[in-house]
Amino acid sequence: MDTKIKVAVNGYGVIGKRVADAVRAQHDMALIGVSDITADYRVAAAAARDIPVFASTSEAHQEMRASGHAVAGELPDLLDQVDVVVDCTPAKVGAGNLDLYRAHGVKSVFQGGEKHDLTGHSFVAHANYSSARGRDTTRVVSCNTTATVRTLTALKNVGLLSKARGVLIRRATDPWESDHSGIMNTIVPEGRIPSHQGPDAQTVVPDLDVVTMAAKGAHTQNHLHYWTIELTRPVEKAEVLEAFRAVPRIAFVRRSDGIVAVNSTAELMQDLGRPRGDMYEVAVWEDILTVDGTELFCTYTVDNQAIVTPENIDAIRALAGSVEDGEESIHRTDTALKVRRDFVKSLAHN
Repeated sequence: MDTKIKVAVNGYGVIGKRVADAVRAQHDMALIGVSDITADYRVAAAAARDIPVFASTSEAHQEMRASGHAVAGELPDLLDQVDVVVDCTPAKVGAGNLDLYRAHGVKSVFQGGEKHDLTGHSFVAHANYSSARGRDTTRVVSCNTTATVRTLTALKNVGLLSKARGVLIRRATDPWESDHSGIMNTIVPEGRIPSHQGPDAQTVVPDLDVVTMAAKGAHTQNHLHYWTIELTRPVEKAEVLEAFRAVPRIAFVRRSDGIVAVNSTAELMQDLGRPRGDMYEVAVWEDILTVDGTELFCTYTVDNQAIVTPENIDAIRALAGSVEDGEESIHRTDTALKVRRDFVKSLAHN
């Protein structure tokens, strides 16, 4: 008897192709196919890797066939074969797909570009896996919100978090579209305070006292966060580090190891042999982190293309109800993706 969760990915772009590969890496999941509207190299690349490709619309079906691509069918044909669909279509597009998924009796995972109200549940695996179990749908929050929830709940879990104020320097655009999107030679402040990440984090953990401000920088590699956090009591730095170590998908980097900027982490991921150079973890600078009495100051970087990949995998299991314990799901996911707690351990840190 086949007990694998049958999964579809609708939208084979920046997030979709990463989720599709992560599904294929899981022993308890089967990727039945991917669906998209494009007929360009991305679809050709999927087909070349023996991933069944479906068309998300009838028009796309005709275009794909006219371009010579092998098309396995249309999106409804794919939905009839799966248990869970991960919607990785562009922001605001996915919302229009929910009724279709429900009509086919398929559970659905959406991305952070959709509103919390669409699903009534927002997901970060270690924070609220249990409340997603058995639901029909959930929403994996955005890259920056995922990082915010991971790091702040690390402190909350041990009773250290009083309130947090963060400044985010966001990458301008994804690298693949930097030829036609993004900004150059400037930095653009987001038009309101708080920026959306703080309120979004509260959809996962409602009692977080968090305010975020953000700006868009003229770069395409990773986001950078700066946090000033008020702790509930005076602590030593070692206690804060231990709290971070206790939460999955947070890893340490150090300037003393040559990891001095966001491009350093991107290069490191390639040197470690990560697929597409992906970093699934929040990379916290251990030797920048500073504690002064009840104040914590820290900075970390977030791979906007990859950080939500493991969360999507855990969301699939939660909706399918195949794994009751969130820690067990996280362990399976992180083992398959080779997630780390520390990227570079020099002799001084062994």
